[in-house]
This record gives sequence, C-alpha cells and structure tokens, in this order.
Amino acid sequence: MATLPFNSTDVSNPTSNALPLIGRVGIATIFILSGLSKIAAPAATIGYIESVGLPLPQLCFALAALVELVGGAALALGYRTRSVASVLAAFSIVTALIFHCELGDQNQFIHFFKNVAIAGGLLNVVAFGAGTWSFDGRR
Repeated sequence: MATLPFNSTDVSNPTSNALPLIGRVGIATIFILSGLSKIAAPAATIGYIESVGLPLPQLCFALAALVELVGGAALALGYRTRSVASVLAAFSIVTALIFHCELGDQNQFIHFFKNVAIAGGLLNVVAFGAGTWSFDGRR
C-alpha cells in the first residue's frame, strides 16, 4: 500500500494547517505548566536548584520561569517560532543534564529522556516552522 506525501505547504488542507498548531500547543503546555508550578512554589523550586549546586538559585529560578512561561506562550502562538523552539530545545537539554543526570534512578532516567524527546520535537519545529495557523504564518 503506497503512502501519499503529506504536503505541509498546502494551505488549503485543514489537516496540514491544524497539525502544526496542535503539536506546538502540546509541547508548549509542558513548559507553561512547569513555569506556573515554579511560580506557585518558589521556595521549593529554589531549594531544588540549590540541591544540585547551581550558583545564584534565585536568578536561576527567575530565568527558568521566564523561559518556560514566555517561551511556552510564544511557541503556542507561533510567534518567532524557530528562535523560541531553539531556545526551548537547548533549555530542555541543559535541564536534563543538570537536574536528571542520575540515570541509575529510573525516575531520573525517564525525566532525562522525556527532556531529550521534547528537544527532538522542538527541533522539528525549528526545521519545519510554525505552520499556517500562527503569527509567523501571517507574515
């Protein structure tokens, strides 16, 4: 059975318009919820940052919350999507390496590769763009 090519540039196809939006919102949700949970419990987040030995934990907390909330919102809206997805992919890999590097612990192992998978999805966004239903698509 042959597979027909999926043309992501066909703006008349509702599927090719909807799928990039659904994918961006799905990935963005992880970052937005994570940022909101940090803001809801700043002391716990700062304590966790301190526990891995990072300097300036309050600054790291503020930067992480900013990246997750602003980056997540921009990704969902498709605003400067390739740049935002690049930053979020790098953020995901860096946080995996810093916070989830104890791969002998099954929980940390899962979180490490979850971050790697998120980065992989974001790299697809970098490669293929935001799609038609986005702020970037309106330019």
